[in-house]
Amino acid sequence: MSSRVVTLVTGNENKLKEIVKILGKALPFELVCKDIDLPEYQGEERYIISAKCKAAAQLVNGPVIVEDTCLGFKALGGLPGPYIKWFLQELGPNGLHRLLTGWEDKSAVAVCNVAYCEGSHKLHDIQVFRGEVDGRIVEPRGPTHFGWDPCFEPLGYTQTYAQMDKELKNTISHRFLAFDSLRQYFESESNVLENS
Repeated sequence: MSSRVVTLVTGNENKLKEIVKILGKALPFELVCKDIDLPEYQGEERYIISAKCKAAAQLVNGPVIVEDTCLGFKALGGLPGPYIKWFLQELGPNGLHRLLTGWEDKSAVAVCNVAYCEGSHKLHDIQVFRGEVDGRIVEPRGPTHFGWDPCFEPLGYTQTYAQMDKELKNTISHRFLAFDSLRQYFESESNVLENS
């Protein structure tokens, strides 16, 4: 493994384990975790993830990976979207499900945006990767220790994320899709460096 260190900005141990599992052994660097209290930006998804990455790179003063998750309900015009963290804190999975009481349309989209930056010297060059999974909001089922997983049932499945075997979830989730794109980016960058 390279002596190069990249900081993954998260304080969530479950998220770290999931990301390490997704990225696998293909990483061209050592991944370390750091819990940094970043500002809560408001705006559209790409602005939020880019601003968070820029702030993290300046604080770490080195290469960083930042992730931001959204959950949008079609009936609510895409809300809560990037503000899902606050909705979840106030309402919990049961409350998220109840938000759609009275709405026939329970469809939702789970989105993960991942940003990578080489460091504060390259703030103009932030790479953003997006993973998106369609599904629906259901009455919570399964363990409640990982965010809104108990109330999100991905399209084509009869289990919520919380009920799924972790191995299965780690091959279909919005986080998997975004981090798999990041993994492919690192592999292509590594190939470019080896062949130059």
